[in-house]
Order: sequence, then C-alpha cells, then structure tokens
Amino acid sequence: MFRNPALKTLLKPLAAMLAVVVGLSSQPVFALSRIKDLASVEGVRTNQLLGYGIVVGLNGTGDTLNNTPFTKQSLQAMLERLGVNTRGANMRTANVAAVMVTANLPPFATQGTRVDVTVSAMGDAKSLQGGTLLVTPLLGADGEVYAVSQGPVAISGFSAEGEASKITRGVPTVGRIANGGVVEREIDFALNKLSTLRLSLRNPDLTTARRMAAAINDFVGGDSAEPTDPSTVVLQIPARFKGNMIRLLTDIEQLRVEPDQLARIVIDERSGIIVMGKDVRVSTVAVAQGNLTVTISEQPQVSQPEPFGRGQTVVTPRTNVKVDTGGGNKLALVKESVTLAELVDGLNALGIGPRDLISILQAIKSAGALQAEIEVM
Repeated sequence: MFRNPALKTLLKPLAAMLAVVVGLSSQPVFALSRIKDLASVEGVRTNQLLGYGIVVGLNGTGDTLNNTPFTKQSLQAMLERLGVNTRGANMRTANVAAVMVTANLPPFATQGTRVDVTVSAMGDAKSLQGGTLLVTPLLGADGEVYAVSQGPVAISGFSAEGEASKITRGVPTVGRIANGGVVEREIDFALNKLSTLRLSLRNPDLTTARRMAAAINDFVGGDSAEPTDPSTVVLQIPARFKGNMIRLLTDIEQLRVEPDQLARIVIDERSGIIVMGKDVRVSTVAVAQGNLTVTISEQPQVSQPEPFGRGQTVVTPRTNVKVDTGGGNKLALVKESVTLAELVDGLNALGIGPRDLISILQAIKSAGALQAEIEVM
C-alpha cells in the first residue's frame, strides 16, 4: 500500500493509535449514576403532619349537620371560643365541612418556612370549591404542633347536577393550599457534628453498595467507607472534613457508580403490563400455546300458523355450540438469549399478546429456564 518506506515508518504509530481508539469505542458503555441518585443520607428525611380543621364559605355543598355530628360539635366549639353560644340551637347551615389536613415537613425546615397542604373532606360534603380553611394546627407523630395552616382551598375537580342528571369531573372533595402551612417548630439535626455518616441505598444491592464504597474511598483516600449490608454504606468522617459535612456531601454525591440489580420481571396482571430488567436471560425452550374457546349462540325458530287457522305460534329453540382448541398452534422455539433484545425478539416471535405472555413467562420460570425473578404486582 505504501511504496515510500520512510512514509510507511511514520504512519505505523498513527495506525496503532487509531486501532486503540476504535477498540475503545467498541467497548460497551455502562450507565453510570450519581451517588446522589442512588442513596440518601440517613436522618435527612421528611416528616408527615396531620391536622383536623373546618372549611367555611361553601356554597351549600358542605356537610349535613344532622348526618355528621363531628362537624356540628366542631362548629359549636369554634363559635364558643369566639364568644358565641349556640348550645341547644338548631343549626342548619350547609356551608361548613369538616376536613383532614395533611402536609410533609421537609428536612431542615426553619420557622416561617411555607409548605403545601392537602385538604380532604371527612363528612358528606359534595364539594370544597370556594371554601376557606380556618386556622388548623398540624401535629407530628409525637403529638407536638409543627406547623399551622390556613387559606383558600383550590380544587381541580367540579360537580354539577340538576333534577334528573349529575356530572362530576375529578375529585371535588379534595383540595390543596399552595404555601398554606407555616412551620412553627424546627426538628433539630446536627449534621455537622456527625462523626459517622450512613448512606441508605434506595434499591438495596450488595454489588452497588460495594462499588459505592470503593468510589468514596478512591475520593477521600484510605478505607473510610465500608458497606455493612445491601442497603447501607457507613463512612467514617475524615479529619479534614470534620465540621464541614456539607463540603464532603456535595463532593461525594457527584461521584458516579454503575448500579447493579437483580434480574427481575415485574408483571401487573390487572393491566397486562410486563417490565423486564436488562439482565433477564432465558435458556432454549420450546413453547406451545393454545386457547380453548367455547362459543354458544341461540337462534330460536318461530313457527307461525296459517291465517284463520286454529293453530298456535310455537317457538323452537336452536342452540349452536362451537369449540375451538387452537389446534393450528405448534411448538415454537425460543432460543437461548444473550441480551434483552434477543429475548424480546424470541418472545415476539410467538405472536401472542401480553395476557398470554404473562402465563408463558410463569411457565418458563417453573420449567427452570428463566434466569430471573418474577414479581407480580
């Protein structure tokens, strides 16, 4: 190819370099994920809050006080605190509804932080549209008040009815108040004073935990990180990061790790959804699938007498029964697969729908030819 020996000598290193580049580009590219997306810091979490309140200002769509005694009692108690005595009075208002108020208290939320709240009707209220939630304390699991909520309720559904028909869209008895809660009590968590950091994997796996610990050790140096179980990696804080946990966490959470997972097939029989992981493999199997279909049709025959005759009309029943066993279906070969794409191509070659595929996958698993775990939702 090269007639000039000197040119040939100069181009040899370039050709070798191109070969290395082509070889590297042909290697499989693994999906690396940030530790930030794979694990969370133990102790940094949200807390659920719950409260009981009253929504007022409804346009006749509130609770029926005779059917919901807790709404009536709550209304009387509120009015008494405001100096209005209604004991023994006949209350017939339909503009009030008793509700449960829920919210999530984010980690490190300080006093005065605003949070969203969800308002849900408890009684027989038809709609919360146009209502206003009165001051409602939100309690934590320990019974202490952590936030207070109040404000106009916004709903995404509506309901309209007339004398003979009714139409409902969405859920008009559940609403939301954006920034409707104010944090009154903080949850103490001294992150900077920790001497040991525990990372909790969102998808527990031994291999992922070990890779995560190795990536952290390569960054901080030494053997500071150690996986203790499939869902936990314990990190001893290096001396140079003492008192500066934020710096350590922001550096660690950007490290990239290749997550591993079990070969799993998730099946939702109600909707016919099948999801397969990338490591699902199947050995060579032969599959035959046939459905037994029984069709019954009624075609009664009517025998009509002649005009002015003395006969009677007779109905003779006639039933047609047809049985289809799918005898035309033969054994189909699903070859051993190396990749998920090959497995999908082999299953699609059977020419069946998701419902039948669910039964076939379960049968292949029972035969020991499916190297994956089946999880039925």
